[in-house]
Amino acid sequence: MRTYITLQLHSDGATFSEVAELLEGLGFKPVKGYYDFVYEWDRKATVKDSLWFADKIHTALKGKKVYFRIETVD
Repeated sequence: MRTYITLQLHSDGATFSEVAELLEGLGFKPVKGYYDFVYEWDRKATVKDSLWFADKIHTALKGKKVYFRIETVD
């Protein structure tokens, strides 16, 4: 399973490199294309797992003025 994230940054918030460092600390890897980063699960994630991970991302990005959208797929 994979969780993809797309970001929208505010010019008064954190820089993209700061956000990238935070996300890489959570296990995301940068990708080219429609999404900005991908997290590859080592097992099949449940909805509960996805919600827990979304909360973790939210906490990491809090105060950085970053909007994000995630999508978890098989």
